Amino acid sequence: MTERAGIDPAVAPSGTGCVECDAAGGWWVHLRRCAQCGHIGCCDTSPAQHATAHYRATGHPVIQSFEPGEEWFWDYAAEEGFEGPTLADPQSRPEGQPAPGPAGRVPADWRAHLRG
Repeated sequence: MTERAGIDPAVAPSGTGCVECDAAGGWWVHLRRCAQCGHIGCCDTSPAQHATAHYRATGHPVIQSFEPGEEWFWDYAAEEGFEGPTLADPQSRPEGQPAPGPAGRVPADWRAHLRG
């Protein structure tokens, strides 16, 4: 593992779901965590793609999966995945929270809304 800019291992995640989707009553497929500020956003398959929008708005280049059992990192600027450090807990969304999620907000035809 090499050191990279854009990672602060001490910063906790912003919550258990996509910040913007939660505020708007939306839903997501999978969650991504900004390794610099802890922002939780939805993946590029999700209708709103908030994790990538966060990168574009802030310039924070590194995300980590926020899905249970996944530890991979992605560097938007370098366009590559890599192995990174352990970030502050929690490491993922709650195991009982479904993907796509959250429960009660995912439309029955959710597959028709997938992006990318």
